[in-house]
Amino acid sequence: MTAAFDYGTAFSRNIGWVSEDEQHTLSTKRVAIAGMGGVGGFHLLTLARLGIQHFHIADLDIFELANFNRQAGASLGSLGRHKAEAMAERVLEINSEATITVFPSGVTQDNLSEFFTGVDLYVDGLDFFAFAAREMVFAHCHERRIPATTVAPLGMSAALLNFLPGHLSFEDYFQLAGRPELEKAIRFLVGLAPALLHRHYLVDKTRVDLKARKGPSTIMACQLCAGVAASEALKILLGRGKVWAAPHGIQFDGYRNELAHTWRPGGNRHPINRLTIAIARRQLGI
Repeated sequence: MTAAFDYGTAFSRNIGWVSEDEQHTLSTKRVAIAGMGGVGGFHLLTLARLGIQHFHIADLDIFELANFNRQAGASLGSLGRHKAEAMAERVLEINSEATITVFPSGVTQDNLSEFFTGVDLYVDGLDFFAFAAREMVFAHCHERRIPATTVAPLGMSAALLNFLPGHLSFEDYFQLAGRPELEKAIRFLVGLAPALLHRHYLVDKTRVDLKARKGPSTIMACQLCAGVAASEALKILLGRGKVWAAPHGIQFDGYRNELAHTWRPGGNRHPINRLTIAIARRQLGI
């Protein structure tokens, strides 16, 4: 016999860290997540367990065996299934009252406005190399004053940047527009985690190939990212707690047990970032 779902009971153990009124507020919010792979799937499930129950989710990919090391929805039962559709089902298994709008073609120029209609927060789950989609999405958020957060899984760490209304935009921070893809990859990597805490313990450097759009990943980083993103979402949606906006960045590395809080005025225009980018260019021979 299946028990009837009751929102208040299902999320009652959140109460104490949030008030009953705040839990109700969370239940009314709508969050958009583009990308249901490495971090996106964990973002979705974590936010669903926080009690958020309105989502717009997008992905155009299917689950493959190579996803098993890190993706929340990847299993033998989901092989070959559409990621966004499979993850929507996972949310409904947590909260049968949730409303989830699936965008199975990913986020495109044609559906961008619909994807963000009524959205209170955007959480980035796009693939590292999805630069065109990411630039488009963050530009739309900046224009429409929708708070947006990205938490990148790097090594065994989580690197946080928030792009909030009235603060530095994604493009102003990263300076990606009009640049070749490899240059974008370098700038994105440096801008995400200026402290580079993860760089010390990579055991096989041949596995990182920005030119081939390849890099290693860990489940630890993806799960750390989801916890950080959900904590930021709670603060942004409830309007309480300190939320650092870019050019502030925060990286926690679980392998090194280190935390870095960086401040790079001008983002990748900052002298330290410019130097790091130049060194990366030289190492890659570009």
